[in-house]
Amino acid sequence: MNTDAADALVIGSGIAGLSFALELADHARVVVVTKKDRAESATNYAQGGIAAAIGPEDSIEAHIHDTLEAGAGLCREDVVRTVVREGPAKIERLMEWGAEFTREQERLALGREGGHSRPRIVHREDRTGHEVERALLDALKRHPQVELWENAHAVDLISDRHVNPNTRPRNQRCFGAYVYDIENRIVETLPARITLLASGGMGQVWKNTTNPSIATGDGVAMAWRAGTRLANLEFMQFHPTALYERDRKGRAFLITEAIRGAGGILVNDLGERFMERLHERKELAPRDVVARAIDMQRKMHGVEHVWLDCTHLDPDKLRKQFPTIYRTLRDEHGINLMREPIPVVPAAHYQCGGVISDMHARSTLARLLVAGEVACTGLHGANRLASNSLLEAVVFASRAAGEAKRVLAESNGETLPEIPVWNDFGTYDHEEFVLIRHDLAEIQGLMEDYVGIIRSDLRLQRAARRLAIITQEVENYWRRTTVRSEILELRNMAQVARQIVKCARQRRESRGLHTTTDYPDLDPALGAKDTVI
Repeated sequence: MNTDAADALVIGSGIAGLSFALELADHARVVVVTKKDRAESATNYAQGGIAAAIGPEDSIEAHIHDTLEAGAGLCREDVVRTVVREGPAKIERLMEWGAEFTREQERLALGREGGHSRPRIVHREDRTGHEVERALLDALKRHPQVELWENAHAVDLISDRHVNPNTRPRNQRCFGAYVYDIENRIVETLPARITLLASGGMGQVWKNTTNPSIATGDGVAMAWRAGTRLANLEFMQFHPTALYERDRKGRAFLITEAIRGAGGILVNDLGERFMERLHERKELAPRDVVARAIDMQRKMHGVEHVWLDCTHLDPDKLRKQFPTIYRTLRDEHGINLMREPIPVVPAAHYQCGGVISDMHARSTLARLLVAGEVACTGLHGANRLASNSLLEAVVFASRAAGEAKRVLAESNGETLPEIPVWNDFGTYDHEEFVLIRHDLAEIQGLMEDYVGIIRSDLRLQRAARRLAIITQEVENYWRRTTVRSEILELRNMAQVARQIVKCARQRRESRGLHTTTDYPDLDPALGAKDTVI
């Protein structure tokens, strides 16, 4: 590893981090760190696609309307308008970088998903994220100004408090990060003039999630420890249709919403199509509506899952449009989606809150930019509109690159302060990994049972008490232990879980993805306000 100061440090290798690196690479030396394989990111697993108003029957205003409606009053309209307007050009940019999307004749094929009034989902069959990730990585390989560190786990952001503990909080700046080299088992100091946090989500905080194993809330936890402001962590979107497996190991397999857009229907154990009684868009209602409906069916009938039925659809079209899902269900689970319904259940999928960002991707810590799922830009509000996430990531990555160019130009020739090396004095290599496994299982179980789709004051109070104890135990263990990825992730997950519960307890109303039995309605006195910590 070259640990000389970088112009820009990128933490995360999804669509936000990689597209930022590509836009900035002609102007600066960029280092991208990722804690697993370069292609291991939530982007890589995104099946559905990227929403963009480019169809002949679509419009910018229609996309804006659908986004605001899904966001349940908490979207920032200026952000929504900016992202939707800049979206079509970003699709073109992705294609210039090499992404190949599905076409019908000469035009891009457009799918439709929940909450959208028109077909506007640009996709590559049912593996859009994989295609985007491939194109961006191929483009980065050809650029001499980008250095990619794999198996490198960011530990903490470096700020003025590391250089001078007496620096006032309002004057703090970010100067890179301490990074754990997993293969060599050492913590490196990686200074940078500007840092982009693009580390993805936190779905692994819950027991059932569609997220990859890396989604442990690292970015939110590091930003919180560095003193940045967070918002709206109570809004975790549960994808309505993850494959139900009794003895599942690892992440839940996602059944894309596009299957419902193609005509798939949801039925209960009695064969009843329950969504047509609940929403005018039926199975294509916003995700929070569908997830709550499935949760209610499970509780009413005492069952573990409902069914997604595609048996009435054209089998040739299904095979062509969803080849990955078709093969995975057939080969790994023995399910023929054209002959039998698929057992599905909601699973933690996308975090709508995160590190507060302005229109230029700036956090409240100077020289720390944020983009992608780790950021709270105001686009999603209380509920993300399907396939708006990759759109947001590429738009804000571009805006972050513009901000980085400005900062680097203004600080040209500036010498970074002398940053102390990582201090692990007094720590030693514990072998109590049974404690890590137990604490991890307890955190995930608490969040699944008490901070799931439906919440209550009593559940949140109980979660808060137990998480306070777990977090303190983990922190004590962390202070005595040599850095390892397992303890790093556990520490981050414990801290993030506490902040999620803190946000949820402050929101005394039901809005979007946050539903509580104690406050079932919107609170007119509260108004549409963010939960800021």
